[in-house]
Amino acid sequence: MTGFIIRANGNVIIRFRYYNEEAPVSVAAFHKVLPFTLAFYHARVSGQEVWRAGAFDFDIIQENASVFTEPGEVVLGPMKPVRAKAGGGAIGIYYGEGKGLDAANIFAKVFEEDLPALKALGEKIWKHGEQELTFEPIT
Repeated sequence: MTGFIIRANGNVIIRFRYYNEEAPVSVAAFHKVLPFTLAFYHARVSGQEVWRAGAFDFDIIQENASVFTEPGEVVLGPMKPVRAKAGGGAIGIYYGEGKGLDAANIFAKVFEEDLPALKALGEKIWKHGEQELTFEPIT
């Protein structure tokens, strides 16, 4: 498995690579549910992040988990440990600086050349509100 793409309004396509070695359980669970479409919102306290709570009911372990992310990284909130504030099946995409409320599984990162498009998408959601994003596997 190499990764996935996001399709956004305006014919925007953004590519991401999986962290296959660092987060194999998260990658496998996420890849299995592709394709899907969800509305994403801008985070309030974790920085430059678009996210969606309750997106998945993955029974996955905490792996490659941190509150610190790099711009372009994608995180999943594991269902365990139960105390995890990032849990509950949340997915977040950091388009710039940010810090999560609790450790989440970092499982993918945007292709470097697609980071400007991801930043533009994040800014658009921040300024104009929720947007539906479609996720598909890279073929």
